[in-house]
Amino acid sequence: MQQRWSPVGAKVERHGAEQVCGEIGGGPVGRQDGAKRGGSGWWRMPQTPADPLEELMPEPAGLDKVYSAVEETARLLDVPCSPDQVAPALKAFGDELPGSHIVFSMAAGERHRGEVDFDFSLTPEGGDPYATALAHGLIEETDHPVGALLAEVQARCAIASYGVEYGIVGGFKKSYAFFPLDDFPPLVKFAGIPSVPSALGEHLDTLTRLGWDDKVSAIGVNYHKRTLNVYLAAAQVPAQNKVALLRAFGFPQPDARVMEFLERSFSLYPTFNWDSSAVERICFSVKTQDPGELPAPFDADVDRFARGVPHVYEGGREFVSAVALAPSGEAYYKLAAYYQKARQSSNAAFAAKDDAAS
Repeated sequence: MQQRWSPVGAKVERHGAEQVCGEIGGGPVGRQDGAKRGGSGWWRMPQTPADPLEELMPEPAGLDKVYSAVEETARLLDVPCSPDQVAPALKAFGDELPGSHIVFSMAAGERHRGEVDFDFSLTPEGGDPYATALAHGLIEETDHPVGALLAEVQARCAIASYGVEYGIVGGFKKSYAFFPLDDFPPLVKFAGIPSVPSALGEHLDTLTRLGWDDKVSAIGVNYHKRTLNVYLAAAQVPAQNKVALLRAFGFPQPDARVMEFLERSFSLYPTFNWDSSAVERICFSVKTQDPGELPAPFDADVDRFARGVPHVYEGGREFVSAVALAPSGEAYYKLAAYYQKARQSSNAAFAAKDDAAS
């Protein structure tokens, strides 16, 4: 019998109160007196720093605390972390972080060991995060359709907020676009965007028949893997339709514990690429305060992460647990933990993020 892990007895840290909202997206961050504009944030006047991060920290909200949380999370998983690794993200996007959702996430198993992701939401006023990443040298420009996709979506669809997946080791990996809850783009319209993989169009009939024609809540564009995740709101879709989608995509039926998990999922996302009509993977996500619900074998790294990941809101830690399934029948397990919740509520749909394996 496999041992299940559970954070029973985990220490619950309580910090100063933060306004909590359940959706992705943050409010604008304003300037404070005595700061000046530099790069993409309000930076301190040059001075001799007490530590190497001091020059990189915006005055308004102390990104030194954010960095400390990144470092603490990396230490839980024995992931190497230094200011030089995190500074590029803080410099490019730091002016938005004080008001954004910040999430730490990891995947279980030896194949995924050695990385932890630091993810955050961005306001639509800040513009396309891929363009910002290019401007700051976080990623190289490409003529592949993956590089044009986010701009094409922005030109055709309402955007409630953006997001970034940034690996402590892997750097800038992925951009997200979240659509307003009352203005999801029709699936057929989204599939018709020129740079969207044609594979999505080949599955339109199946997705429409099973109830996802009007449930595209978000997308995730992975520039390293050159893949697209299409996030589909699943809470109101009958459980049998989720199982039917697996069959239609040619995936084997998982075991009973995974089946029960996917039936409760609030979001799912298939992963597409530009080179094949096949669905690479499909992931199901559940919001929880008990990551022991994840139908996974015991994993010491996941257990340590669940017990120790920092957070700055009242109450117990909040997680999104996820199961990713492959056509081969292989499954792997992911856990994301909120560190900070946006100061201002937005009308964006929350979609559980993917990880570096996507």
